[in-house]
Amino acid sequence: MAVMRSYLDFEKPVAELEAKLEELKALGQRDGAVSISEEVGRLEGKAAQALAEIYAALTPWQKTQVARHPQRPHFVDYCAGLIEEFTPLAGDRTFGEDEAIIGGFGRFRGRPVCVLGQEKGATTEARLRHNFGMARPEGYRKAVRLMETADRFGLPVLAFVDTAGAFPGIEAEERGQAEAIARSTEACLALGVPNVAVVIGEGGSGGAIAIATANTVMMLEHAIYSVISPEGAASILWRDQGRAHDAATAMKITAQDLLRLGIIDSIVPEATGGAHRDRQAALNATGDAIARALAEFEGLSPDEVRDRRAQKFLEIGRKL
Repeated sequence: MAVMRSYLDFEKPVAELEAKLEELKALGQRDGAVSISEEVGRLEGKAAQALAEIYAALTPWQKTQVARHPQRPHFVDYCAGLIEEFTPLAGDRTFGEDEAIIGGFGRFRGRPVCVLGQEKGATTEARLRHNFGMARPEGYRKAVRLMETADRFGLPVLAFVDTAGAFPGIEAEERGQAEAIARSTEACLALGVPNVAVVIGEGGSGGAIAIATANTVMMLEHAIYSVISPEGAASILWRDQGRAHDAATAMKITAQDLLRLGIIDSIVPEATGGAHRDRQAALNATGDAIARALAEFEGLSPDEVRDRRAQKFLEIGRKL
């Protein structure tokens, strides 16, 4: 059974064309119906052209909407598609389990690796269980536990970032949210094995940096990465969330802006219309990008890996 496609506001022209296309296809399947293949082909071409034109000129706010698309592939999809023999680990051995961050060990194209990522959830039940991808302190302490284990056994660390930010609730603050984020960031920097971080959707504030302080940081083409959400920035600057589109533009949150500024190292291409339109293509492109990144660190000593990572972050902002 085909999943009903969800359209964003700015995709309305494409939605109308594709709705007509579906009607035509249904009509053509009826017994005794005249051939409409020519008309179907014409409409398909028109819809594809409209989609390409829209996605060739997305604003930062529109990219934010694409990054948050409900049908966009999440961490569990990348893990299932790229990691073999995945064995998850639970708990931080201090307080409990946090399901906003999932992590464990498996094989990436035959190579043993540590994998962790933020999971937002695809259904209402899953979103609540994973707390919309917003981790509590125990989630970051679990990440530290995983990274330290990977370092001990010489396993590269792959991190998939997709969060609006760390959970800001009172109980999270009481259990040391800021300290947990800092310790996780410190653990990333201390790794003697290469780590690769991929922003697959939203990369929000310290909640993202805690697992994205990596040798190689890449973003999907329509992902975003920022110190605060556009809505949050608009509330602070103009006391008006309605100006989120202005904040998104001013903050330089797109992959294209961040590559130019030297914050990230590369951009992973998405299918026209976003990763949700061709999930397998997104998985394949991400896997290839990770493989290339890991290959750059073959033969390096732990000290060389650490030095390269430290130098990468020290140089941010110095070349502008």
